[in-house]
Amino acid sequence: MIGSIDCMHWQWKNCPTAWQGDYGNRKGQKGIILEAVAGFDTWVWHAFFGVAGSQNDLNVLGQSPVFNDVLGGQSPNITYQVNNTVYQTGYYLADGIYPRWTTFVKSILNPRSQKQKLFATYQEGYRKDVERCFGILQARWLIIRKVRPVCLMRRSS
Repeated sequence: MIGSIDCMHWQWKNCPTAWQGDYGNRKGQKGIILEAVAGFDTWVWHAFFGVAGSQNDLNVLGQSPVFNDVLGGQSPNITYQVNNTVYQTGYYLADGIYPRWTTFVKSILNPRSQKQKLFATYQEGYRKDVERCFGILQARWLIIRKVRPVCLMRRSS
């Protein structure tokens, strides 16, 4: 696992007048988006602030350089085995909004068996690493703490 990926949205109270059209959302609020990949120790492996016009996590993902190393053949060597199948590509823990790509591992929506319930519990717990990282950023940096988050936690769909 490379880490947990998610976006943090927050209102930009003092957005410059010239930029307000670019950084407005559907509700007319001015905001900015931070995409981050964090590990279990809240180490940030990747951070990208959404560019002007980005309104949601998927738009940010489309413009983000998070996969540049993979596309350039410079991704970390990761080898792991699941059900007797060896994989050599890294993956990110993600919530339900992210696309169904092999690089994103999401929780099971309706776990039925005990094994599925255990997987979902662990996956959702580890995915919260990035949420904890956002909380630490807000606690330590006044500029982030002073603005009101639009959505830190989102229900998986």
